[in-house]
Amino acid sequence: MKHSSATTLVSQLQALVPVPLAGREDDNLIEMGLDSLHVMRLVNAWRSRGARVTFAELIAQPTLRHWLALLEAAPLPVDAPPPSGVPDAQDGPDSAFALTDVQHAYWIGRQDGQVLGGVGCHAYVELDGHGVDQVRLQTAWRQVFERHAMLRTRFTDAGRQYVDEALPAPVLAVHDFSTLPAEDAEARTLALREALSHRRLRVDAGEVAGLALSRLPRGRTRLHVNVDLLVADVHSLHILLRDLAAAYAGEVPPADPAWRFSRYLAIEAERRRPQREAARRYWQDALAELPTGPRLPLAKTPAAVGRPRFVRRSHRLTAPRWQSLRAFAAANQVTAAMVLASAYAEVLARWSGDTQFLLNMPLFDRQTEHPGIEHAVADFTNLLLLRCDCRKPVSFAERARRIQRQFHRDVAHAAYSAVAVQRDLVKHGRAEGVAAPVVFACNLGTPLLSDTCKAMLGELGYMVSQTPQVWLDHQVYEDETGLLLAWDAVEGLFPDGLIDDMFRAYCGLLERLAADAAHWQQAPSLPLPAAQAAVREVVNRTNWAHTAQPLHAGLFAVAAETPSRTALIAGERNVSYGELAERALRVAALLRERGLAPGEPVAVSLPRGVDQVCAVFGVLAAGGCYVPVGMHQPPARQEKIHASAGIRWVLGDAVHLNEAVRDGTTRLDLAEAWRFAPLPGPVTVPAEARAYLIFTSGSTGAPKGVAMTHASAANTIDALNARYGVGEHCRVLAVSSLDFDLSVRPVRRAGCGRHGGGARRSAAS
Repeated sequence: MKHSSATTLVSQLQALVPVPLAGREDDNLIEMGLDSLHVMRLVNAWRSRGARVTFAELIAQPTLRHWLALLEAAPLPVDAPPPSGVPDAQDGPDSAFALTDVQHAYWIGRQDGQVLGGVGCHAYVELDGHGVDQVRLQTAWRQVFERHAMLRTRFTDAGRQYVDEALPAPVLAVHDFSTLPAEDAEARTLALREALSHRRLRVDAGEVAGLALSRLPRGRTRLHVNVDLLVADVHSLHILLRDLAAAYAGEVPPADPAWRFSRYLAIEAERRRPQREAARRYWQDALAELPTGPRLPLAKTPAAVGRPRFVRRSHRLTAPRWQSLRAFAAANQVTAAMVLASAYAEVLARWSGDTQFLLNMPLFDRQTEHPGIEHAVADFTNLLLLRCDCRKPVSFAERARRIQRQFHRDVAHAAYSAVAVQRDLVKHGRAEGVAAPVVFACNLGTPLLSDTCKAMLGELGYMVSQTPQVWLDHQVYEDETGLLLAWDAVEGLFPDGLIDDMFRAYCGLLERLAADAAHWQQAPSLPLPAAQAAVREVVNRTNWAHTAQPLHAGLFAVAAETPSRTALIAGERNVSYGELAERALRVAALLRERGLAPGEPVAVSLPRGVDQVCAVFGVLAAGGCYVPVGMHQPPARQEKIHASAGIRWVLGDAVHLNEAVRDGTTRLDLAEAWRFAPLPGPVTVPAEARAYLIFTSGSTGAPKGVAMTHASAANTIDALNARYGVGEHCRVLAVSSLDFDLSVRPVRRAGCGRHGGGARRSAAS
């Protein structure tokens, strides 16, 4: 791609940066405000004109002079033939072709039985207009269907796709509410939104998009558009709505019969083979150090949610505020996209159990050197795992620069998709299911609605998206009115008010950053919501009498006073306090006979149930420190925990008893304990002795242990009783880790009030 001058390049770049480029050939374009997402698009555009350039080359030295040299150094013929061995596309089930990594993830997630699945990856949009004619709209809808082959695609039970040319055009659904009172008409359209916004379209039958028209009082109209994102990315949604409006106005161009998604994928797979292998090695080398997604507080486990329901929260930065934010970003040498990602990361870190985590980022991956690609509807999305490290308190500007540097490193290796990386994490025992369920989808530079669409069909009135196996999806859209910030969250997954608090904190942070340059040089201030601050104030009070008793003292006290009282209910089986105490003392006798030293850690690897509880209290009664280790954790991880904690003994059972995973570690069958006479009573332990160790994945994925002493556990119990205890039969007796289901709960009796059980240790305790 030879340039007689820099005119063409300068004009392209000048449209994207807010400062003059004249005379600044050696200045850093990123620092001048060029967005890295725009760089990716420029790469595609320049490759389509014959330049062999890559994102990594451009981002490594982002100056006008360097880019001109790259573009002139390695020309590629514009009419270069596609790689050999790529067949011409054919239509029909016999020529069905494979799904992309992202499509496959969507297709698997939409199946029943998947955690947070059973829903399609689906976008729903409402356009509020006036006087839209249903006959013209039906004609336009048919023309759009005929123009875009992916709208005629079927997805097979085997997880493949093909274009069905015999598929009839979908019929426009019309709902006439025009004669109803305004209130009734609005209620009917809201009911229609409820029915349409979370559809799981029948993609096996070729149903991948739908269109409905509501006629409202006083000539108002509302279009209801829904699209399965198996066949469309965000830019494709813009194209679909643009073409629908153009067809409505009588201007839609004819279909391009030469373009087929199948051929595009085949060409790109061949072309990117070396690049993908290099990227695979990059991610494989990083695998052991990758964190997981943010560990946000949950109201229930994802598996308990059933079919997820997404609710949108939105906020608009006005055009002046958005321009101010972009200017401050450029002054601080970061892109606008990375400012938004960094603010998002700060909020997630504030509410998360970890301050280093992965964000799942959709990327534009439409390679525009293919003829017809710029106007094609298909899912060209790639996914990137962005590592966000918020462990050290730094100024917001520095945080954004660090996350931007990490993004540049990772995106240069995006040829190996996040879907593939997450599969590798699962294979290596580093994750279960989706390792990064929190999404940041930055759609800067891609307006959802064209001017023609707004004029012909209406303005954006409402939008929501859903993605299987995702917890929280942050989407960003830019237009002439400013910046739309939207969070789509699985409502039933989180505690009431949590997402509202987080979203307010996020929007408030961006508003402050847009208003005052001083905020960029400070660590972000994200105060707790008032309700949470009040709870912490109560929990952290120290004006109650501390018992200074061991963690297990409550169990043996109740066993001595009322041994027949029910302690555990396990299915049809009830275990009394007396029986529980006796069995625990038998376990203690076994451990003492084996030579357990005071305060020595003992691993407990048993299924949840009575035996597990007996084992834990047995370790405590023997004067030891229990360490919960999940039975199904990979052997390598168990070995690391055993080594880190200095484990000699592992309590298990005959079913799950394996050979020692580390020299010097012996597994004991809990059944041995039942042959021992119980100790007369628990061994006396000092208040500062360790009661248990809990290991988490840590920010790097390596297990990290936290110790809880008997004194700190007893203080937590006292605090909880001071806050919630309401009587003799409703006192908290024990606390435990979130990862280990040990809670001693007295049976709830009449008159006990709301808080009738034991307690799990929370992050606040």
